[in-house]
Amino acid sequence: MGDELNKTATLEEVEEGGEEGEMVYDTTSSSLAMKHPLEHSWTFWFDNPSGKSKQAAWGSSIRPIYTFSTAEDFWSVYNNIHHPSKLAVGADFHCFKNKIEPKWEDPVCANGGKWTMSFSRGKSDTCWLYTLLALIGEQFDYGDEICGAVVNVRVRQEKIALWTRNAANETAQVSIGKQWKEFLDYNDTIGFIFHDDAKKLDRAAKNRYSV
Repeated sequence: MGDELNKTATLEEVEEGGEEGEMVYDTTSSSLAMKHPLEHSWTFWFDNPSGKSKQAAWGSSIRPIYTFSTAEDFWSVYNNIHHPSKLAVGADFHCFKNKIEPKWEDPVCANGGKWTMSFSRGKSDTCWLYTLLALIGEQFDYGDEICGAVVNVRVRQEKIALWTRNAANETAQVSIGKQWKEFLDYNDTIGFIFHDDAKKLDRAAKNRYSV
């Protein structure tokens, strides 16, 4: 029994969370004892569009929402929050490894970059879920490179970005990009932008890698 309780949850175990909208566990002691620990704890962050202003510093309105460390706690939170299609335009919803802030200035993210996928408005819900499952289920060969993911909701589109920590490690980044596309069955070309380029060039930053 000890081995069963201490093992890290696999993707298959994470996916056993039940149908969307269901509470997937109760709070009895027997249920709590059978939770499946994840390899890392993760934190959801929300950037409320109503809290943003042109004068405010970028990232000043981002707030941590909930930290989870088991598959069951993930599903409990996920099934009770709005999915991207239901979020207000301008919202940014993040899921990052615990103690890593979804900001360029975070020391873990500072030398990193991001892969980005684009979707029509209201069409990213499934890919957002599959991205989260791949993250918390440790499905990437270069999982230590992963910082987290964010979905950005805008007027005409939604974007999901996967943040990594060592942008210059081309082998790792290309592997992550290819695996991410495979997990989501995403056929369009995606690009990787260094955070340093984004800070200096803003929207003029070019992709360093593409897959």
